[in-house]
Amino acid sequence: MEKKLKNIFVRGPVAAAFIADSIQKHSTQTGIGAHSIFLGQVRNDVVNGKTVTAIDYTTYEEMALEQMHGIREAIFEKYELTCMHVYHSLGTVKAGEISLFVFTSAKHRKPAIAACEEVVERIKKELPVWGKEVFEDTTYQWKENHP
Repeated sequence: MEKKLKNIFVRGPVAAAFIADSIQKHSTQTGIGAHSIFLGQVRNDVVNGKTVTAIDYTTYEEMALEQMHGIREAIFEKYELTCMHVYHSLGTVKAGEISLFVFTSAKHRKPAIAACEEVVERIKKELPVWGKEVFEDTTYQWKENHP
């Protein structure tokens, strides 16, 4: 049987209403005692005197979804989670907007928090997603992830 890969990618920024709706949907799952949420926001860093106004995200989607499936499987095996949701932007996300939403849930806070942190670190390290930092003068440079 072929495994179904969950699509984690959204076009543009992850909307606040989408995040709120995702949280609200879990209120009926009364066995959950903890949620941990990470929101990655585009910063307006100054690089060589130029301010970042946006990041344009691209990916090798098939490979990224395969990688994310492996990360998801490993995290569920390691922690006692009830669910995990990951959404990553593709395309242009302006400074101040959300580009990564990771949401883990468990019966207790410690596994929810630890799993969320590990998922974020693994996404940054392992997924073939690239960000082009766009400056106010429309020039750009490829972003480097720092631990």
